[in-house]
Amino acid sequence: PPRRLGGAEQGIRASRRARGGSGGSLVNDPQRIVKPMKRPGPRGDGEWQVISWQQAYQEIAAKMNAIKAQHGPESVAFSSKSGSLSSHLFHLATAFGAPNTVTHASTCPAGKAIAAKVMMGGDLAMDIANTRYLVSFGHNLYEGIEVADTHELMTAQEKGAKMVSFDPRLSIFSSKADEWHAIRPGGDLAVLLAMCHVMIDEQLYDASFVERYTSGFEQLAQAVKETTPEWAAAQADVPADVIVRVTRELAACAPHAIVSPGHRATFSQEEIDMRRMIFTLNVLLGNIEREGGLYQKKNASVYNKLAGEKVAPTLAKLNIKNMPKPTAQRIDLVAPQFKYIAAGGGVVQSIIDAVLTEKPYPIKAWIMSRHNPFQTVTCRSDLVKTVEQLDLVVSCDVYLSESAAYADYLLPECTYLERDEEVSDMSGLHPAYALRQQVVEPIGEARPSWQIWKELGELLGLGQYYPWQDMQTRQLYQLNGDHALAKELRQKGYLEWGVPLLLREPESVRQFTARYPGAIATDSDNTYGEQLRFKSPSGKIELYSATLEELLPGYGVPRVRDFALKKENELYFIQGKVAVHTNGATQYVPLLSELMWDNAVWVHPQTAQEKGIKTGDEIWLENATGKEKGKALVTPGIRPDTLFVYMGFGAKAGAKTAATTHGIHCGNLLPHVTSPVSGTVVHTAGVTLSRA
Repeated sequence: PPRRLGGAEQGIRASRRARGGSGGSLVNDPQRIVKPMKRPGPRGDGEWQVISWQQAYQEIAAKMNAIKAQHGPESVAFSSKSGSLSSHLFHLATAFGAPNTVTHASTCPAGKAIAAKVMMGGDLAMDIANTRYLVSFGHNLYEGIEVADTHELMTAQEKGAKMVSFDPRLSIFSSKADEWHAIRPGGDLAVLLAMCHVMIDEQLYDASFVERYTSGFEQLAQAVKETTPEWAAAQADVPADVIVRVTRELAACAPHAIVSPGHRATFSQEEIDMRRMIFTLNVLLGNIEREGGLYQKKNASVYNKLAGEKVAPTLAKLNIKNMPKPTAQRIDLVAPQFKYIAAGGGVVQSIIDAVLTEKPYPIKAWIMSRHNPFQTVTCRSDLVKTVEQLDLVVSCDVYLSESAAYADYLLPECTYLERDEEVSDMSGLHPAYALRQQVVEPIGEARPSWQIWKELGELLGLGQYYPWQDMQTRQLYQLNGDHALAKELRQKGYLEWGVPLLLREPESVRQFTARYPGAIATDSDNTYGEQLRFKSPSGKIELYSATLEELLPGYGVPRVRDFALKKENELYFIQGKVAVHTNGATQYVPLLSELMWDNAVWVHPQTAQEKGIKTGDEIWLENATGKEKGKALVTPGIRPDTLFVYMGFGAKAGAKTAATTHGIHCGNLLPHVTSPVSGTVVHTAGVTLSRA
């Protein structure tokens, strides 16, 4: 029988936090967009005219079909925030015949996912709660919060796990770690290569795991032969003895040890190699499918096969009859090296390139769903030029965001408290599903995005590709028509089945086989080591990638490359996330805006003294990309050669709140630079600092 819990709070470990607690403030905010609107004047001038939904749909559909007729469906780009809501917009895009669908992935988490895809064909999750040693390179789970992982991190620390942070600034995680090492921005890969050097040179790695599950070890060993701790110390400003000691301590705790792959990118153009080296160190630790290490998520299909019986119901995939398949090449596949991300979240900044250069073909329209690229994509000035050249810009959002301010049409979306959503697969060590449900009626004329895109699709003449009437019928389709399961999931909000399973952990496998007598037979060592497989070309973890070497010569194995992040006379400019806000989306929420409404610039006391700056002084940050005015926060929690701010502030357009009208706009200082293979924007730049 399923293991049923009494509510989502037990299943996903909900907690009281600022963002979750601000829902009431969000729903009732008078600044919300609650009616469809049309721009009567120039883009960005702030003038809006309220129109009906029918008029909005008819005019948008007419313009989209006209663009399609003249330039082809590929000339319309679609972008969305990541998550379940993106599927509704992208379903419309596919039905329309458009290949260019992108999420915010290339501005945030894509690097890690792409590295995992290159090496092993899929991502891995962390068993943080049971780890004994964790090393982090800028992964700050106490501010860039992933609720379940953050809870697990607290559990691990309560149990005495050691935490080591390599970060140019004293983040909240760094402040709670056992050690903080103020690494030079861009020095992460050098330290990782040196750690790999030590593990191989001192034979600290799990040789049996490497032999059984990997390919390319010889090429890796050759690549790190000269990347000594002394070499890395000069590159990263981290003492060689620290690198050696941390590596030895980490290996001593293996396999119950983790080098955190992270989820926010990108510190430098070496993103793909940095994340690959993080996964490589975990591989050398032999921690995959072991307690306190990394593991493959086990959905219902995988779990049922291992159990030899139907333990958990599987989710049905949408199979729409005669659904069109876009034929045009994606704009982010002009460079073959981006094949991995093009199959996922896409390279959102490729829209800028395609519009401004008209290569590989012109992009004439941009449809956005809860996406604010003016805050998350680099080089804001290029974005302004981009939208000014488009024939149609549509924004579906809760607020008049900085990006929505440049739209031709605004479509008011419901908040998360006013809508039902699809069944979400929350499987981890065992199968689990969650359901977010409507709890209050929508304000004004706001509608859920699934309904907006469905109704627009029908006016585009694509109604045959929408066989569901509402979200309940779509949920039921996902659940294979199981009304009893649908009812229970709506009652509970969260359901999970089975016992946690780690394929190479003997006690975990013992409990699994005891629960399911018909389970697949174990190996001679009483584990499921033979069941651990990878979807890479070789079927193994590829420490050397022949595919990547072919796509981009020289990238078969990670190595340090000469990517300059700043000029000699500049300081490093880095950013990060804050627990109070989500990217560039929540600065409009009244409660959250009150909690944090500015992003003061962190300046080291030595640097401040040299510039004659004290806390509270107005300062200028400037480079070839732009110029921003902010306030100084003098603190020893940052390197002398580095400046730090939280992202998401200083909007130049859109709704006016304390948090959007104060502070530094990061995108106005970051150049339009894309990292190889991962396709991610680089979030480190050089700036000069002066008093205002």
